[in-house]
Amino acid sequence: MPLVRIDLREGKSPEFRAEIGDIVYGALVDVVGVPTNDRFQVIQEHKSRALVADPSYMGISRSDDVVFIQITLNQGRSVEQKRNLYRAIADHLHTRLDLRREDVFIGLIEVAKENWSFGNGEAQYVR
Repeated sequence: MPLVRIDLREGKSPEFRAEIGDIVYGALVDVVGVPTNDRFQVIQEHKSRALVADPSYMGISRSDDVVFIQITLNQGRSVEQKRNLYRAIADHLHTRLDLRREDVFIGLIEVAKENWSFGNGEAQYVR
């Protein structure tokens, strides 16, 4: 159900990129109840000039290590669940990869279930 895009500046190791994906997926499963094996991610590196993040928007001091995480998933999570998801991702990225919490930018896009096709040209969630 979720489609996750993770964008970061080039230069990180393949292990670092894989760990980011693992952390985001784990938080989705643990915090908002995404089913096991429901993992669809695009992890992409960009040259420094192709990834723009204001260094101080909303009073948050961002560095060049900023990571953008965009999660598209079904509608229906409470504000509390969303806050818990944001916190879990930022905390785990900080703990496991030493990524500053200030450098974790998350955007959540909610869609209706009929907006998914997992293959075969079918809308699997529509009955």
